[in-house]
Amino acid sequence: MTRTGIEAALNDLLFSRELTVQEAADRHFTPEYRQRTDGDWADRAAFMEHISHLRTVVADGHVEVHEELYDGSRYADRHTAHLTKKDGSAVRMEVYVFADLAPDGRFARIEETTLLLHGADTDRDMGSAR
Repeated sequence: MTRTGIEAALNDLLFSRELTVQEAADRHFTPEYRQRTDGDWADRAAFMEHISHLRTVVADGHVEVHEELYDGSRYADRHTAHLTKKDGSAVRMEVYVFADLAPDGRFARIEETTLLLHGADTDRDMGSAR
């Protein structure tokens, strides 16, 4: 079993533009995937709508993983997303993730909390904007 992680998933979803959102999502997320970001639940369709929106806003960036833990089918991490928007402005968000992995190693569920470290007040919803 090959397990995914946040860095690989976000790199494919946001920064590997040769992949479609569907292809990137299929690599890292189950068909039943659901996510809660800052208290709001999204199913896989809403999550993919969110990623499609981010691709129209984000020009470049990288993910810095500070801690990452695998324990069987459970996953946790703390990472910072360093993003450059297409308007040239920079956003830095720290994210705390708790997740369940499916038997095939893809994410089945993620619950995350985001903290805006740098950016405009309007960037606070980058973790869930559609």
